[in-house]
Amino acid sequence: MAQQEEWFSTWFDSPYYHILYSNRDDRDARLFMDNLLAYLHPKPQHKILDLACGKGRHSRYLNQLGYDVTGIDLSEQSIDYARQYENEHLHFDVHDMREVYKPEAFDFVLNLFTSFGYFESETENVVALKAAAINLKHGGKLVIDFMNTDRTIERLVSHEQKEVQGIVFDISRKVEHDFIVKTIRFEDKGQTYCFEERVRALRQENFMEYFRIAQLRLVEVFGDYKLQAFDPEKSERIIFVLKK
Repeated sequence: MAQQEEWFSTWFDSPYYHILYSNRDDRDARLFMDNLLAYLHPKPQHKILDLACGKGRHSRYLNQLGYDVTGIDLSEQSIDYARQYENEHLHFDVHDMREVYKPEAFDFVLNLFTSFGYFESETENVVALKAAAINLKHGGKLVIDFMNTDRTIERLVSHEQKEVQGIVFDISRKVEHDFIVKTIRFEDKGQTYCFEERVRALRQENFMEYFRIAQLRLVEVFGDYKLQAFDPEKSERIIFVLKK
């Protein structure tokens, strides 16, 4: 869609992205999924779309619990990895979330772990949200799990170093032009690398406007993976449940 190469299309496909985040804890993801399923009550025949699924950790877990899940992501490397787990009720596809995947094919669409707000223009966020809504059956539900932006900015660590698998990652963070920007520099095998992560500093009011344009009805707002009520000052996450 965009002519210029976008940061996420290169960084998420880099092996170094997976090295840096290789120690992510699956327990949080599973706790969240368990709580979400208890809340959403999907039926065995319901179809779930995991939007921007990465290497498919949420998709795989949902499938292990017996659900029919499709994971889509722009990263070919992530999808290549995820495809080794495919079965009759678990599928993965390389796909840009700004484009409709399968109209009215899913009972639930999940967008988890701050996998939104990557695009340079706000219009593209709305385009992605509209596409997500079109993928949903009438009466279906969309879940968006995003950071609580104000709390994240308040606690932003401006600089740190992490050593993972013998590589020292030099990480700096700042807020720039309404984006939270993380710059990642490191050396490996004599070569210097620099990548950037840019996530728009979206707040509840931004999302509410997006939902209005996409004609999605807000059902609930949670503030953490235990699905406690959202508190603007204390909550780590902002998790929206929307209905088509």
